[in-house]
Amino acid sequence: MDKLSHKARTRQRILDEAARVMRECGTESIGVASLMKRVGLTHGGFYAHFDSREALVQAVIAEMFTDSTQRMQPLWQQSDPAERLNTLIDYYLSETHRDSPAEGCPMPALVSEVGHLPDEAKAIFTQGVASMLKRLSELLAELGLRDAEALASSLLAEMVGALALARACPDKALSAIMLARSRQALKRRTGLERAA
Repeated sequence: MDKLSHKARTRQRILDEAARVMRECGTESIGVASLMKRVGLTHGGFYAHFDSREALVQAVIAEMFTDSTQRMQPLWQQSDPAERLNTLIDYYLSETHRDSPAEGCPMPALVSEVGHLPDEAKAIFTQGVASMLKRLSELLAELGLRDAEALASSLLAEMVGALALARACPDKALSAIMLARSRQALKRRTGLERAA
């Protein structure tokens, strides 16, 4: 039993480190040898936990969405739906989130690469996106906004795109302006500006 829990803890360490690398540098930056060195384990030890590099990438994508959901849990527990949406927009399109890709949402980090990944990895990414869309749609419906599903899709696309663009822009001042303008536009579209 203790051996099994040690193996599970080691696997989690590998997943956590691989998730940091993928969020910061993309899926192509994960080399088995360098990843295992970062974790302090041997290259050969990798195969006790994963059948292949592709299996690792799939597990990491799933782990990234699980981690993101757990980090956002306090937000979803707020009772006021307008406050929940306001907090989500403020956090997602913040300079803090922009500057912390290793702890951030996996969508902006992976969106440009997913199309090049195997179907299994694409399916895991799609499940994560669908889960976020569902939560966002339910929140917008709770606010009484019409066509909540279409609006959720549009809002998520703008948040992910704005954050990805802000991270790619080397001019931090311009990047901050883009984030602020997107926050303002999203709040205007969802009626939060009137409530503020």
